Amino acid sequence: MLPTSVLTESTSEEVEKQGERDATSLELLSRALSGAAGADAKSQGNKAAFAPPVPETLEDTGLSPSLVQQLILKKMYSKGDMLGRDLSEALGLKFSLIEGIIDFFKQQHFIEAKRSLGMGNSTVSFALTETGRNQAREYMEGNQYMGLAPVPLHQYKNVVRQQRRAEGWLTPEALRQAYSRMVMTPRILAQIGPAVSSGNSFLIYGQPGNGKTFLAEALMNIDDSCVYVPHALDCQGTIVQVFDPLYHQPVQDTEEVSVFASGPQYDRRWIKCRRPFIVTGGELVLDMLDLSYNATSKVYDAPYQLKANNGIYLIDDFGRQQCTPAEILNRWIVPMERRVDYLKFMSGGKITVPFEAFLIFSTNQNPEQLGDEAFLRRIQYKMLLRSPDEHEFTTIFQRFCESKNLRFQDGLIGRFIDKHYRKVGRAFRRCHPRDVLSHAIDLIHFEKLPFELTDGLMDRAFESCFLEETGD
Repeated sequence: MLPTSVLTESTSEEVEKQGERDATSLELLSRALSGAAGADAKSQGNKAAFAPPVPETLEDTGLSPSLVQQLILKKMYSKGDMLGRDLSEALGLKFSLIEGIIDFFKQQHFIEAKRSLGMGNSTVSFALTETGRNQAREYMEGNQYMGLAPVPLHQYKNVVRQQRRAEGWLTPEALRQAYSRMVMTPRILAQIGPAVSSGNSFLIYGQPGNGKTFLAEALMNIDDSCVYVPHALDCQGTIVQVFDPLYHQPVQDTEEVSVFASGPQYDRRWIKCRRPFIVTGGELVLDMLDLSYNATSKVYDAPYQLKANNGIYLIDDFGRQQCTPAEILNRWIVPMERRVDYLKFMSGGKITVPFEAFLIFSTNQNPEQLGDEAFLRRIQYKMLLRSPDEHEFTTIFQRFCESKNLRFQDGLIGRFIDKHYRKVGRAFRRCHPRDVLSHAIDLIHFEKLPFELTDGLMDRAFESCFLEETGD
């Protein structure tokens, strides 16, 4: 039977030490599996391909036999009769790792063999006996987790560290390509580049409508490398689910597999995904940044920053959350400085987890209103995203028209700017061309007009975008 108590601080330290002892052997095994690809990792930059090595024995999984036994019975209880190979695949473990447990269950009359395809135990169809079903129900009172076999916390720490981006992974060319759809000045790119390359915290501030969120989201286009995300973590018998289909995008393996290769090429308890990009806004509360307990399943869900490890976590509209900016910044002080985070279980126990998410804050507010100098100093990089000048505004206008194949007469943009901006002293915003032109297109479609801009059409579109002064 598994212990159901959660980690205390002292237990967490023991697990961490165990992880450090295992790190060397894990790295050596990984290199052996990856071969020449691993040797070229440093030169490959963001294309480096680390893969969690396939466990060859039950001990290699880092899981107790008791936990694996529980998973097998609960999985069969929920699925019914299963072929040995299907059970193996559902757990993410090679059949040879669970074959001994299946033999033990047969001896204990927990399961029975019903039929065979004649190609070994992996092709035998197994079913739970009544004794097995009773035992499965007892296990489910502890927790109802029935997914892929979890990954021990110390192995998770090692793999997250292995998947850090290498120094110098970002090039100016890759950055320009990522922002090719935006009108970006060399000055803005020069400010973004070092912040993104370092992976440290980043504050983007400025007036609304200048594309701060779009700028941050475009970072998804920079790096097309993949990372491995565990389906769940095992913390001394307590399960923490990490993989979230809302934020993790699995990718299909496209690498050529050697004709001599047999079985999986990496530990199938991990899911190969694009680097995660997670966004939260005004809905964020502090409780969302800690473990969330499901009283029904008795399983914890990982917080956003843990799901964002080896990727990006954007806190949008910073300063408009349901908690104060000071409370949020206080929450991030240790993770930003030490690259570790501390999460609490309901019992009061704690675990230490790696913090390898690129943390971005985006706000329309004056940074001085968000916190004092000591707080803001914790955020490594800051960038004021200024409003565009007339040349940038014109370029944005032209590009949007080109993307929509929308014709306009020479001089129309200049007349529009003169009438609605220059004469009234209105500030340019990067979102204005898109907003006004979208309204113009809506008018064209509604009134069945020629697909071409006119001064009158632009005036009407502008009026529907902006508030007018009301008289008494």
